[in-house]
Amino acid sequence: MYLTNSLELLKSIINVIVFILQYALLPIGIYHLIISMFGWVKRKEVDAGSFAPVNRFAILVAAHNEENVIGNIVRNLKQLNYPSDMYDIFVIADNCTDSTARVAMENGAQVFERLDNVKKGKGFALEWMFKKIFDMNNKYDAIGVFDADNLASPNFLREMNKQLCRGYKVVQGYLDSKNPSDSLVAGSYAITYWINNRLFQLPRYYLGLCCAIGGTGFVVATNVLKEIGWGATCLTEDLEFTLKLVLKGQKVYWSHEAVVYDEKPITLAQSWRQRTRWMQGQSDCACRYLKHLLKMAFKEKNMVAFDCALYLIQPLIIIISGIGIFANILRFILFTNFSRLFSSDILMPLLLLFITTYISFVFIVMEGKFSVKTARYFLAFPFYNLTWIPIIIQGFRNKDQKEWDHTIHTRGLDIADVQKLDKAG
Repeated sequence: MYLTNSLELLKSIINVIVFILQYALLPIGIYHLIISMFGWVKRKEVDAGSFAPVNRFAILVAAHNEENVIGNIVRNLKQLNYPSDMYDIFVIADNCTDSTARVAMENGAQVFERLDNVKKGKGFALEWMFKKIFDMNNKYDAIGVFDADNLASPNFLREMNKQLCRGYKVVQGYLDSKNPSDSLVAGSYAITYWINNRLFQLPRYYLGLCCAIGGTGFVVATNVLKEIGWGATCLTEDLEFTLKLVLKGQKVYWSHEAVVYDEKPITLAQSWRQRTRWMQGQSDCACRYLKHLLKMAFKEKNMVAFDCALYLIQPLIIIISGIGIFANILRFILFTNFSRLFSSDILMPLLLLFITTYISFVFIVMEGKFSVKTARYFLAFPFYNLTWIPIIIQGFRNKDQKEWDHTIHTRGLDIADVQKLDKAG
């Protein structure tokens, strides 16, 4: 009798937890769905050729022991479809112990070597280089930032020049993958970025909300950078700078046509380390900036700040969803007989995960990214998404650790190779 009552009590508690979690997340899910709908139909953009190349760019490439790939991006940037006297290429050889500096110089970049064993990481390296740019005799209208493993589409600066001429001060380019076919992990990364470009970044650009800086392939007007300052030196300097912009009344815009190809991790171990670092940085930023965003959102009725706050707590939402899935599984194991195996309350959470994943496949097709391999990677994609739950927990637990974990890059491709693979699918 006691055991039966205890089980009934446990069942009631689990049912209440599942009910609360499902309905607590429902408004947030509806909000994100409505926002994403504005990216379902892609609008025709103004032709970049309508704007004269009037903006002068300083292009920065942050590199730490990147001798395998640095030559490729420098050659790539030198061949952009933009007047060569209107941009300069600078490579930051940050605490390098290999031939990064030599290879970059041999390929035509201006190289600045930085040695600092205390202030490590990309955020510190960028801040150091920004100050040098400001002090130069050559004056630049905007500064572009790339990682050493990147490649840019030939029209990149043309498109950024267009957005700057339209009055946009901070612009993020389309983040693509240069190695989506290397492994299931790399393919899952690519799918994530394609969906994010179409259903997160693009609709926010259309709605006048703030897009997210993705760490690379973005441009900042020099006057804005001087006014606000960089100061983004945590493990996710891109997110931190985005938040600083919003709190200062600025926002990030988007260019769907300015493409930057990024090398994605190939193994789950590499991916786990990288995504854990992202979650450490995001947890750190949430602890420092969330209250300021919420205050701005409700006090000033600022929708940009509200949307940014929701983005900041997205990892928490994923954790809550994970608890809901676990509670449903536990409810099934403890209290469900096999005759109810296919009941809606048991299957609904997992069905929603898979349905959301495969609806997203439609937008991959619309982005022109469909291939046989892409379809195959979609089979593993839901399981890749589930790995976010332990990664987010680990990242939050280690949020106070500031040590930068460098990702080794080896895919030394040129832009012609990447675009050939992209077209071939």
